[in-house]
Amino acid sequence: MLQRVHERAILARSLDRVVVATDDDRVRSHAEGFGAEVVMTSPDHPSGTDRCMEALSGTEGAFDAVVNVQGDEPFLDPGQIDLISEALRDPEAGIVTLAKAIISDSELDDPGEAHVVVDKDRNALYFSRSALPYLRDPVDGQRHKEFPFLKHVGIYGYKVEVLSRIVALGPSLLERAEDLEQLRWLENGFRIRIAMTAHEGFCVDTEADLEEARRRVGAL
Repeated sequence: MLQRVHERAILARSLDRVVVATDDDRVRSHAEGFGAEVVMTSPDHPSGTDRCMEALSGTEGAFDAVVNVQGDEPFLDPGQIDLISEALRDPEAGIVTLAKAIISDSELDDPGEAHVVVDKDRNALYFSRSALPYLRDPVDGQRHKEFPFLKHVGIYGYKVEVLSRIVALGPSLLERAEDLEQLRWLENGFRIRIAMTAHEGFCVDTEADLEEARRRVGAL
């Protein structure tokens, strides 16, 4: 799975380097076996964002921005990385992530999905595991058709200067309540730009997810 994520990431046109960051020698050995560049990081990081900062510090070269891709996204679309990279060219965009239109009520009611609402310039106002916004008077039982609901797609891009500042922040009340790290940044006044994607990602978190991923690969 890690090799597939790496193979997808290196297809992105906007990246100068693709680095695997890990605290596990087994992962390091596996990644080096298929030719990836690897940076070893501390096992004590509370989040992938902190690991991303250490990986940047351990990588030779000067970089303006970093895109953080999780190793459990075997169906990553390289174009999503390029979409984030392009959005980061805006001087006002210090953090960029993705969202996708919600197309069913079941997505609205899944606490495993993070939902997001945005302002007129497509900066995030809030993320939640609950449907956002709440529809006070739904009409026909298909709530997803009554508002342009969005779900978060968890790939992040950061300008380096902003990344160095957000890893210094302590956990926040909203973050603890929802278990969503990005709320820490919003609570501390950082702006998160949202770029839209039509690609449906797939995270492998459970044995059932792994079986579904194998099925999808077999159908390609």
